[in-house]
Amino acid sequence: MIRLKFAAIFFMVLSTGLFAQEAAVSPKARAIHDSALIVDTHADTPQRFLDENFDIGSTDPNDIGHISLDKARRGNLGAEFFSIWVEPETNVGHFAKRTFDLIDSVYEQAARHPAQMTMAFSAADIERAHKEHKLATLMGIEGGHSIENDVRLLRDYYRLGVRYMTLSWSNTNEWADSSGDINDTRIPHHNGLTEFGKQVVLEMNRLGMMVDISHVADKTFWDTIATTKAPVIASHSSARALTDAPRNMTDDMLRAVAKNGGVVDVNFYSGFVDEDYRKASEPIGKQAAEAIHALVEKQKTEGKTVPYTELDRIEREWAAKIPRPPLKSLIDHIDHIAQIAGIDHVGLGSDFDGVAGATPAGIDSAADLPKITQALLDRGYSADDIRKILGGNVLRVFRDAERVSREMQSQSH
Repeated sequence: MIRLKFAAIFFMVLSTGLFAQEAAVSPKARAIHDSALIVDTHADTPQRFLDENFDIGSTDPNDIGHISLDKARRGNLGAEFFSIWVEPETNVGHFAKRTFDLIDSVYEQAARHPAQMTMAFSAADIERAHKEHKLATLMGIEGGHSIENDVRLLRDYYRLGVRYMTLSWSNTNEWADSSGDINDTRIPHHNGLTEFGKQVVLEMNRLGMMVDISHVADKTFWDTIATTKAPVIASHSSARALTDAPRNMTDDMLRAVAKNGGVVDVNFYSGFVDEDYRKASEPIGKQAAEAIHALVEKQKTEGKTVPYTELDRIEREWAAKIPRPPLKSLIDHIDHIAQIAGIDHVGLGSDFDGVAGATPAGIDSAADLPKITQALLDRGYSADDIRKILGGNVLRVFRDAERVSREMQSQSH
């Protein structure tokens, strides 16, 4: 999730009426799209499950969320990694409890809709769910603070089905520097990963939990690449050469991920895929962050916390001040990463339900995923390459992580 709630920027225009709809999806593009096993590596819907009591089976036409079973079906979304994100300021002292509560919320949704979705724990599970026409439901922890500096908690999360962890969120933790506060001199930093942080990466390799380098500081990225024995993922990151956000990846990083065998899953957030939007959002973002901080402090004095839903509401209000960029901006990032890292190293990491709705024009929910296939087809991508981008590359990396895990575990016996 972007949610640089206290330090950054992400906003949009809610009204899609200001923009012409994207061109219709052709029969050829629809056929390619429907033939693909589509994997999205990042959606923040669990916050809605827990704080809004949102039911993923909702068919409410007025629901502004990106993910529902109906929207996933219309977009042929085959597998979703739901983000287990614990806001670090409002959950001090109970990171693990919030993590477990979010994990439970995902299981509860799957239990509520067994005919349409199923928990998945492996690449094979994703493929099996796809054959059964069910949404493969997976989880990734967003932010290493969730393990509370205890590798035993990491193992517990794996046992519960967590299949990747983002080493840091926008906050530097005790063992990994974050891009979100790397220039804040008030925050103690480690010059990348600490020794314990490197042990965490290796234990993730051993478990078969994919190592996610979205959000990390540049030095943390390079330390991770030097440490890991398995391919890494960037679950929701875009290209810094096109949009100069510190959360995005430089071309050298893209090449390093390719050499590592990993995959970069493009983030749909407008501020990460459109430079004009990023610049326009900076002053607005500061004002929004101040409004949010004031509310958090007020609630804190009253012994209360601010629910995610209230933060999202405030962000959407500020978002209405900035026009949405065109879908072309998102496709440009997919295109750039494919050119720099190679076609085998780019995927989709939407950040759905985590960006206060701030996605490019035409992408209003998972139902709009076929428009990406149409845009890639228009740029000359083959059906096979489109299927790689839509999910094939992520499945390959997932299988590689499982293989490395088996090898490491066999060597330890």
